[in-house]
Amino acid sequence: MSETTMPAQALLILEDGRTFRGSSYGAQGTALGEAVFTTGMTGYQETLTDPSYARQLIVQTAPHIGNTGVNKADNESDRIWAAGYIVRDAARRPSNWRSEGTLDDELSSQGVVGIQGVDTRAITRHLRERGSMKAGIFSGADASRPEADLLADVLAQPAMAGLRLAEEVSCKEAYVVEPAEHGWTGETLFNIVALDLGMKAMTPARFAERGVRLHVLPATATFEEAQALNPDGVFISNGPGDPATADSQVSFVRSFLEAGVPYFGICFGNQILGRALGFGTYKLRYGHRGMNQPVLDRSTGKVEITSQNHGFAVDAPLDGPTQAPEERFGKVQVSHISLNDQVVEGLSCMDVPAFSVQYHPEAAAGPHDAAYLFDRFIKLMTDYKSAQRKNTQSQTTQSQEDK
Repeated sequence: MSETTMPAQALLILEDGRTFRGSSYGAQGTALGEAVFTTGMTGYQETLTDPSYARQLIVQTAPHIGNTGVNKADNESDRIWAAGYIVRDAARRPSNWRSEGTLDDELSSQGVVGIQGVDTRAITRHLRERGSMKAGIFSGADASRPEADLLADVLAQPAMAGLRLAEEVSCKEAYVVEPAEHGWTGETLFNIVALDLGMKAMTPARFAERGVRLHVLPATATFEEAQALNPDGVFISNGPGDPATADSQVSFVRSFLEAGVPYFGICFGNQILGRALGFGTYKLRYGHRGMNQPVLDRSTGKVEITSQNHGFAVDAPLDGPTQAPEERFGKVQVSHISLNDQVVEGLSCMDVPAFSVQYHPEAAAGPHDAAYLFDRFIKLMTDYKSAQRKNTQSQTTQSQEDK
């Protein structure tokens, strides 16, 4: 859209009937989804291309959006996954040496309907008080329809609770990420299997730059397919949708826990581990989204500022250790908690080699307080392999003595 062209009328309608009027941003038409807000003041491009935002209308609490434009390097996937975009003050032109185009044009080219010029502070307060809810953005000719009809469209869409979305955003074919592709010059330290439930591009990069080769598998991959790769560890990524629908992924993780293979999960991967251990999950009122979420690491007493994007959480006892409901996996403890609302932010198993966190340690575009978790997983795999080696040597020695 040129600076001299007046944008078309646009409406944001929430499921409770609250309506906000503004101007079109990006493509014109209709966008339906769950309205959620994110508090990140930077990284809007990484946010839009995060597969975890599938079927969601993103409200940016930061008022000025688009000022650094867009570029291919900062994408977290090959497309924008957000269903729609809601901003207060859209930049008229980008100003950054890395910019390759405008956000407005990028939204238009990918068919993403947005709205600008609305009071995002009022929208955010409304969602905080009443919770994330169904919503719709209507612009251009669609905005001229009777509001009662538009609200009916909003209400007719499915709610986020109960949606199974990981298979929609996952890779379609397996692929490998080599350490050498990300600056590692030594021998490969470990081979791990990564189940892609909506994985961001920075995640395999963080592993590879530490000497870890990733075999990335689609969300539909089976335990047998993954086990055939003889992995040193298993990783489950972030992703969208309701973890209560992820029965196949829960079964996948349980099989590896039973096999004693080290496990690390983030975001959706934390919820999957929780379910694999026998805990339930529940939908948060408005979720945690943004790059300024404070989390306490109970093992160190340190507070991390974390990047998060989740609307569901694990229902596990905060006081522990406690026996996992699936008793064969032994004891587990909540390792991290949110300092905003005491939500479970991490799990650590005591009798099987597994841990997970609810936030994003790869954190593009930041912060990087939690990057150490990749090293923690490498240490877990190192210790596990060392224990296996000692056990093999002990068995060999015992066998010789028996002879």
